[in-house]
Amino acid sequence: MSQAASKATEKFLVIDDHVSVLNGTVDGLKRQYPEVEIHTAQTAQAAYDRIKAGQPDLLVMDLSMPNVPGEPAETETGIQLLKTLMREYPALNIVVQSAHVQSLVRLKALISDHDGGFTIADKSLSLPEMLKFVDWALKGVNYTPKEMRTRLELKHEWLDVLKLAFHEGLQDKAIAERMNVAERTVRHYWTKIQDALAVYPEEGKNIRIQTELRARQSGLID
Repeated sequence: MSQAASKATEKFLVIDDHVSVLNGTVDGLKRQYPEVEIHTAQTAQAAYDRIKAGQPDLLVMDLSMPNVPGEPAETETGIQLLKTLMREYPALNIVVQSAHVQSLVRLKALISDHDGGFTIADKSLSLPEMLKFVDWALKGVNYTPKEMRTRLELKHEWLDVLKLAFHEGLQDKAIAERMNVAERTVRHYWTKIQDALAVYPEEGKNIRIQTELRARQSGLID
């Protein structure tokens, strides 16, 4: 199947209760991804029903939203929706676009375990910056703000990946065999390691080499 044909099958869902913001986000996404089918929702219930009818390739959501029409928009409503979606759709690619990103600290453990791409963009960012986080999420990248990474916390499985890769020179397939996990699990570990080390995709740079350099600088590997 050609790239154009596969791209045409992709679906995005954008959730925001402010029509002007919703339309601006949709317009920006349409320019960047002209062949993607984009749906919208303005309440948590409408968004949940839409996703239940068919999981999108990407979810872009604000946190402050009403649960149903006529109710006030509240950050807690978005938090509860996000918690539900991450539990029921662990591979869903998510971009949280909000002025209340600090409230996501309470979901830190859930975000850490999420299998899909997960990026957090402050609503004050420019459209090009926001679209960068969309691209990262679609690539399976995890990005959390600095305030959610107050100290370096790496699970022992992540440290095992670093040692097997950079001490023994193993590739992902061999690492998976040594750790007795699926290769996609190893790739998932890499996204978590890179977020913990604040290593993200940069044009012209090899992200694995950047990860190794940052891990050595942090004293995680010799």
